[in-house]
Amino acid sequence: MGVRKAKHGGLLTAIFAVISVIYVSPILIVLMNSFKKKGYISKYPFQLPTEKAFVGLENYVEGIRKIGFLDAFKNSLFITVMSVLIIILCTSMCAWYITRVKNKLTSGMYYLCLFSMIVPFQMVMFTLSKIADMLKLGNPVGIIIVYLGFGAGLAVFMFCGFVKSIPLEIEEAAMIDGCTPIQTFFRVVLPILRPTCITVAILQAMWIWNDYLLPYLVLDIKKYKTIPIAIQYLKGGYGSIDMGAMMAMLVLAIVPIVIFYMACQKYIIEGVVAGAVKG
Repeated sequence: MGVRKAKHGGLLTAIFAVISVIYVSPILIVLMNSFKKKGYISKYPFQLPTEKAFVGLENYVEGIRKIGFLDAFKNSLFITVMSVLIIILCTSMCAWYITRVKNKLTSGMYYLCLFSMIVPFQMVMFTLSKIADMLKLGNPVGIIIVYLGFGAGLAVFMFCGFVKSIPLEIEEAAMIDGCTPIQTFFRVVLPILRPTCITVAILQAMWIWNDYLLPYLVLDIKKYKTIPIAIQYLKGGYGSIDMGAMMAMLVLAIVPIVIFYMACQKYIIEGVVAGAVKG
């Protein structure tokens, strides 16, 4: 029995290793091609850079110059960081209220949040863009409000599951010691929610950083460009594309979120499992 389990374990390891390579290979291909001349990328996309094809950091310098990468990076960083912070703060407080206050209003709020996870974005994108334009939300600050609305459903669901697992006696003890509800939340509840906060932060940051459609619909792209939008400007007339610069900019766009994910990945499973607890 032990030998059979070992064989099955080795087989599963080999299968998952192959699957991992398949998933990682597109990133490696983009990285490899970011150091090639444009002509060689189209002809030999899967070949390592040769001496003739290798251009060093030329594609990176050219891409940064063409699309104004630094301004786009600042916009993406500001929108992502502030949106994630606002989502975590507002949805954690909302989830705590929904879980601790049992009435028809909180039940309705909870089911509305769940419903927002089901509705496809394509159903509301034209109405959303019109309302955002009417409310003058076409700027990095305004789009944060839009992201709060779209990110609230999943975040509230995860926070509610975690709050249900927190013993009510801890909060009652804090209130007996003189804490107000706000103080109880920030001093007692929020520190306990740390694993779910990190999980929500990772999921929301990956989505917001890589999002193209929502900023394209809401932002005034003549003034404010995020990295996904800026990269599209490497497309020239008649379908021409500066493939070298585009590959280089894709690498620069991927690196920050990959670093953030790797730094926080150990909290993902813990937070997801905690958020799935049923009270």
